[in-house]
Amino acid sequence: MALMDWLGRCPLIAILRGVRPDAVVEIGAALEAAGVVIIEVPLNSPEPIESIRRLKEKFGERMLVGAGTVMTAAQVDAVAKVGGRLIVTPHAAVEVVRAAKRHGLLATPGFLTPTEAFALLEAGADGLKLFPAEASSPGVLTALRAVLPPGCPVMPVGGINATNMEPWFDAGAVGFGVGGAIYRAGDTAETVAAKAAVLQAGMRAAMMSSRQSAALEVQTTDEAAML
Repeated sequence: MALMDWLGRCPLIAILRGVRPDAVVEIGAALEAAGVVIIEVPLNSPEPIESIRRLKEKFGERMLVGAGTVMTAAQVDAVAKVGGRLIVTPHAAVEVVRAAKRHGLLATPGFLTPTEAFALLEAGADGLKLFPAEASSPGVLTALRAVLPPGCPVMPVGGINATNMEPWFDAGAVGFGVGGAIYRAGDTAETVAAKAAVLQAGMRAAMMSSRQSAALEVQTTDEAAML
């Protein structure tokens, strides 16, 4: 399944930084029940490869499971070996993207500049992670969208919560990596379920408002053209 197919099911990517293998399946089940279908286990978590293995074993093709904070091609190999399907980096790591594509995995590397974005796309990236989003802005993404290939998925990551998605949707974001707003180390499955519900409600409201704004802009443009 292509990255956009997964994002079409739910634009939220749950970043489970700090999750432990003995808790990850229960948390994954809470996320699935809440409609979140993409899980990223950062490799600076305790025993992250084991967590990815357990998630893959439990949820199979129902969820897109992979690794974040991937720094080397050897780490890509380890993720692929246990069935992980998504590779996320914090930086513009062309060699990691190429390693992911050799394994047939989806790659969404981090970038902050147009130079990084185009280098990553040339290496085969399936989408781009705008990181850290706090150091950027929806205005920057709007400018980037004018030069990036049409349909290129861009996902802001960093500081995303239930209240600030709308301007990013307006700027062309198709998804979001969400960390502390959906999971912090030690959170129970019940806590994660509650956080996910809040995020889903905020996301739906943001998408609706963004669509209404876009429709109004088109209507206003059409009316102006008739004058």
